[in-house]
Amino acid sequence: MNNFTLIKTDENSKARAGVLKTDHSEIETPVFMPVGTLGTVKGIEQRELKNIDTRILLGNTYHLYLRPGNDVIKHFGGLHKFMNWDSSILTDSGGYQVFSLQDIRKIDKNGVEFKSHIDGSKHYFSPESVIETQRILGSDIMMVLDECVPYPSDKKYVADSIELSLDWAKKCKEYWLKKGPMWDHNQMLFGIGQGGMYHDLRKEYIERMVDIGFDGYAIGGLSVGEPNEIMYEFADLSTEILPENQPRYLMGVGTPVDILENIERGIDMFDCVMPTRNARNGQLFTTRGKINIKNKKYQLSNEVIDENIDSYASNNFSLGYLRHLFIAGESLALIIASQHNIAFYLWLAKTAREKILAGEFTSWKKEFLENYNRKD
Repeated sequence: MNNFTLIKTDENSKARAGVLKTDHSEIETPVFMPVGTLGTVKGIEQRELKNIDTRILLGNTYHLYLRPGNDVIKHFGGLHKFMNWDSSILTDSGGYQVFSLQDIRKIDKNGVEFKSHIDGSKHYFSPESVIETQRILGSDIMMVLDECVPYPSDKKYVADSIELSLDWAKKCKEYWLKKGPMWDHNQMLFGIGQGGMYHDLRKEYIERMVDIGFDGYAIGGLSVGEPNEIMYEFADLSTEILPENQPRYLMGVGTPVDILENIERGIDMFDCVMPTRNARNGQLFTTRGKINIKNKKYQLSNEVIDENIDSYASNNFSLGYLRHLFIAGESLALIIASQHNIAFYLWLAKTAREKILAGEFTSWKKEFLENYNRKD
């Protein structure tokens, strides 16, 4: 099924505005998806996510499979009910997490064996099993199992890897077509484009993946340590090949600058742990640039965090008060900073969309980044 409608493409770039519909919400794109690894966006309760108009968030198959486990999620009737969330959820396949465990996993043609980072117990992910777990989770968008190759990687290794990942993608789709959804709502299945940093291999992979046919397409294997310009180059290459009438998701990206650069290159969907992770370390993303709140110069600041962002956290606390909370080690500091940073990322994607629709994206992007890139 194709639940994506492309509304407008920017005249001066590949930036796009669209709508992706699931049974749980209507998602306006470009969109940033907060990362809720274990069924929670760290530091933000579900009501506040709704208050700042979060329409989709991301859950992690690897982590939820290990804890609380499939049986628990199934008992509660899926992840939506378990976490009391009535908007959309995208789950990744767990492949990225498994393949980051290089010393404690073994790959074969049927899947990957790995040891839990929690207790060292052995587990096995196959294309079929990750789809089964995502059926139990009941996510609105599921991802296929793939191998995320490290950067840099030898071309022969990447060429062999794409054959493995394409085979797994086919098996994921076959299992999904045979089984269908477990709960009372539809689910979509997205493919993931790989191919390392080799133009010919990435082009071949994407073309063959599109031939298999999925509800949407992610771009994987970027933001894995390569220079930003290479990431932009391969995102640009990928959107040249991917279907125009289906959603495009760049996995694990990234900074506000990276998000705008990749929106300009035709990407619709983003996720990243950076807003909440950096918040816990005292870094705020604001419309006037990054703020390191522990800096002493904010001790007497009456200025609110960001008057341009429509969220309670952004508008109701001074920089001086938030700095005090961080210096005092109060947990409220992490909550306020996390809520603001997520609200900022949602605002960034929403404003980019408004500017695309108004025909002002490229000029707005240039002006915004000039202000944003100032030194704290």
